[in-house]
Parts: sequence; C-alpha cells; structure tokens
Amino acid sequence: MLRAAAGAGPQLREAVSLAAEAGLHVLSEEIRPRALVVAGVGTAARTGDVLNAVAGPRCPVPVILHRSRGVPGWVGAADVVIAVSASGRSPEALAAAEAAMHRGARLVAIGAPDSELQSMAERARALFVPVPRRRPARVAFWSLAAPVLLAGRALGMCQVAEADFAETATRLDNDADRCRPTAESFVNEGKSLAIELANTIPVVWGTSALATVAANRFADQLAANARYPAIAGNLIEAGRGRVGLIDGVFGSLADDADDFFADRVDSAGSTKLRLVLLRDDSESEVDAARANAIEDLARERGIGVSVLTAEGGSELERLASLIAVPDFASVYLALLHGLDPIAVRAVSELKERTNA
Repeated sequence: MLRAAAGAGPQLREAVSLAAEAGLHVLSEEIRPRALVVAGVGTAARTGDVLNAVAGPRCPVPVILHRSRGVPGWVGAADVVIAVSASGRSPEALAAAEAAMHRGARLVAIGAPDSELQSMAERARALFVPVPRRRPARVAFWSLAAPVLLAGRALGMCQVAEADFAETATRLDNDADRCRPTAESFVNEGKSLAIELANTIPVVWGTSALATVAANRFADQLAANARYPAIAGNLIEAGRGRVGLIDGVFGSLADDADDFFADRVDSAGSTKLRLVLLRDDSESEVDAARANAIEDLARERGIGVSVLTAEGGSELERLASLIAVPDFASVYLALLHGLDPIAVRAVSELKERTNA
C-alpha cells in the first residue's frame, strides 16, 4: 500500500497517456450535452466529485453523481454517461452503461481492460479508457480521476491544461518523497499526522469544494486502510450543528482516565475527537473566519487540531496536495496498530456473500 501511495505521480501520468490513446478528444467535436452523469460507487464515484470541484460553480453543464444501478429517469440522447469501475465489473457501473445504451445517451466507459465493461462499451461503440488492474480499487484513484477530468475538458466543462497534469504529478512525486518510510516522523507529514490521529475519532472538514473532496477521500482511506471511523464534509456543515461534537461525550466531556495515549506530548490525549482541517487558499473570507473560529473553539476545549493547507497553482495540484499526505497517513495509522491496510477481511466476506 505504501508503494501504491508513492506511485500516485506515475499513475497520473499513465492515466493521462491512456486517456489520450483512447481518443477522448473526439468528445469536443460533439454538441455540449445537457448533463453529464458519472456512475459508479466507492473510489469511482469520487471521480465525479473531483470533476465538480475542478470545474467549479461556473461549470456550464450539471455533473450528476449516480451511485446506484441504472441512470436517472430523465437521462436521454442529449446527455453523456460516464460509467466508472476499476474492476470493470461493478454492478452499478454495468447497469448504468446498459441503461445509457438503451436511452441513446453518449456513453464513456472507464475500467479494467478485457472486462465486462469494456465488452459492453465495444458493443455500444462507445469510448473506453483502460485502467490497469490495481487492487484494492482505492489505489487506482488517479487512474480513474484523470480520464473523467479529460472527458469533462473535452466537453467544455472544465479547463485543465496539460501543464496542470504534469505539475500535479510532480507534486505527488514530491509528497511521496517527503512521506517515504525512511523519513522520521518529525519531517514526515504522513507519519506525524498518523500519530496525531492515533486512538481518536477524526473529524475532517474541508474549507472549499476542493478541500471537501479531499476530506471525503481521507475518510474513505481511514475506514478502509486503518479501520478508523471518521466524520467528513464541508466546513459549512460545522456551523449547522456539527460543531456541537466538540462539546459531546467524545469531545470536551470525554473521560481520558484510561486513555493509552494520554501521556503523549500533544494535549489531544485528553479527548477522543481529533479535528482535521483541510484548508485551501481559494476559501472565502467567511469560510476562513469560520475555520479560525472552529479551530480556536476546539483548542480551548482541549481537542487536538491538525491543519493541512493546499499548495500549488492549479485546482488539480491543490487537490492533490490535500490527498497525498492523508493517503500516507491512513497507511501509517494502520501500521501503527499492526493492521494490514490491504487485506480487509470484512470487505472480502461481504463480496463473497453478495457475489459483488
């Protein structure tokens, strides 16, 4: 899993190359669709979040995330459906591809080569972008996200330059070097964040659309890799009641008498919550003020706070800077507890029992 995290930069470069070879650019020759539906679950569904965040509020076409079988009832010939599945056999992605074919919608499929999804795309004469098989699927994040972004660019929904992909890949390379296993925790942000999160319930809030995508990705990784429950979302949700968590039984009321980590230097040992703020320089003044206020409220109650700030010039690079370190942190947290971040028995058993 550490090798997979370290290979994010090369994975992004490979994905851009494969998408180009698949001919996604031909989408630019067509009339802009009425709507774009990204169909998939898990990591595949997060690619729609990435497109939405990078395209921003001025995106001329609505991006609809569809996490169940089929497609929305209104989908028709004026729409584009992107079916995403790392394995190429997700029931939800396959059902969406089939429904798109029957409705006459333009289909783009992204998944493993020589899979059922590729066969379906070939029957429909649809564009297919091959994604090299990587297990578990969550390590294929950039392989899946890049083609979705490039399809969105071809359809005139977002502006992502070739240089943005190149700079983002370099950013991922640099973050991988900083978080390498041989680097000590005081210079390794991945390790230090894992130590801060140990024996806590992480509450991860993003201060912008980009940061919120990273926050949700971090929660996914914490659950899958480290088996940690996490609460994630946009910071604006905190001001609508969720900030009350810091005054709850896992916040300022938590009993730390038997806390194994209570002797840590960090005062966060006095509580079960750990606030993680993912900040972005594109955040509004209101969001910045809210983030500062929530950080102060948490610290005043003895709740530990970790802050990661986005770096980079483009939206894509800033997003990557908020994903790379947390990805490493989730793996190091698993190792801290002696867990194998790849072998998740409950996931395997669930798939066996449901034939999924």
